[in-house]
Amino acid sequence: MSVSQASSADPTSLPSVWRQYYALTKPRVVQLIVFCALIGMVLAVPGIPGWPELRLIGLACAGIWLVAGAAAAFNCIVEQGIDAKMRRTAWRPTAKGELANTQTLLFSAVLCLAGSLLLYVTVNPLTMWLTFATFVGYAVVYTVILKPLTPQNIVIGGASGAMPPVLGWAAMTGEVSPESLILFLIIFLWTPPHFWALALYRVEDYKKSGLPMLPVTHGNEFTRLQILLYTLVLFAACLLPFIYRMSGWLYLVSALVLSAWFFVYAWKLWKHYSDDMARKTFRFSLIHLSALFAALLVDHYLI
Repeated sequence: MSVSQASSADPTSLPSVWRQYYALTKPRVVQLIVFCALIGMVLAVPGIPGWPELRLIGLACAGIWLVAGAAAAFNCIVEQGIDAKMRRTAWRPTAKGELANTQTLLFSAVLCLAGSLLLYVTVNPLTMWLTFATFVGYAVVYTVILKPLTPQNIVIGGASGAMPPVLGWAAMTGEVSPESLILFLIIFLWTPPHFWALALYRVEDYKKSGLPMLPVTHGNEFTRLQILLYTLVLFAACLLPFIYRMSGWLYLVSALVLSAWFFVYAWKLWKHYSDDMARKTFRFSLIHLSALFAALLVDHYLI
């Protein structure tokens, strides 16, 4: 049952209310964030983690999940008017008026406070402050300032989305290392082609919302070229873990295949546009990042 169906069936039922609050956290997005942070944690630990490391990983994942969920909920408050105009987001509880702003703001604050305390007390202060800075970067700098003002919002705001591996590495080592920054760079360069592919086939939604997304401000053809160029630069960045000797041949082969495949999708999208190809490119971008990091994880235990 969807959130809207549950709400209309019995607006006062506890399960329905919890579904609405859970939806505010953008679960699929947060799952990817925690997964990327988890990769950073595991890669920071030489060999197979023992019980102390596993306990720390669990606490760090929980804390990052809470703060990421808080940022997502805050985003829903700021963008409720925009969400209501877009078919992709019109179902959100804030957009439909099922949850008041005060309820959502309190929920976000509780999650952020709980996650920050958990990270500070059980992990380390550096991870807490980096995670909180990511919250501010996404919820305030990106959502409130950059997103409505510039078509480069995804590029600049991508820094917040690229932070999870850095958070994970800091959780296990108490420092920010070159390895974690390489992972940061990969996600940072992956973000624009990922979101612009989505924006291409959702361009009418973005026009209605008034957001200056690149396909709206610079057109379809220019956006497709940017996607192609970013996938090319991303290809090079994906080789850095092997070049820096933080991974082996299994990762290298995986990175070559996945990045070449992504580039082929971008090439086809650039040469012969269709909404269907934009959808396929967007969906493959998710596979690309997940499989790339999974290969990095498997390779870590084979070295």
